Amino acid sequence: MAIKLDHVIVPSKDKLASAQLFAEIFGLEVKPVEGRFAQVPIDENLTIDFADDEHTRDILHFVPEKLESHHYAFHVSDEEFDGIFEQVKAKGLVYGSGPTTDTDGKVGDRHGGKALYFRELNGHLLEVLTAQ
Repeated sequence: MAIKLDHVIVPSKDKLASAQLFAEIFGLEVKPVEGRFAQVPIDENLTIDFADDEHTRDILHFVPEKLESHHYAFHVSDEEFDGIFEQVKAKGLVYGSGPTTDTDGKVGDRHGGKALYFRELNGHLLEVLTAQ
């Protein structure tokens, strides 16, 4: 049996703004908002679902004013990495070379590949890496 991740719910203060920023940085599209999520399809199997409504607060037990930072990591090609890095810089986001050095303004080296860490609108730490 092949197990595939279907979706990840990302707690957000503003689901649409968060989804749009994520989609712009990663070169993806936001699906039309239907219901409680602003969804960004990663591929045919996985969506990143940004949530900010009352029902989702009950499910996830989060309060937008007290969002806890989560860490999301994405493996990409070198070409995709370069495009993402350009978007991060163009949007003026602070970035860094590691999870504890996410503000040093450098690209990291991880397992012989490139690594980039930056925080999105809700303070979640996003990691983009080219080698596993």
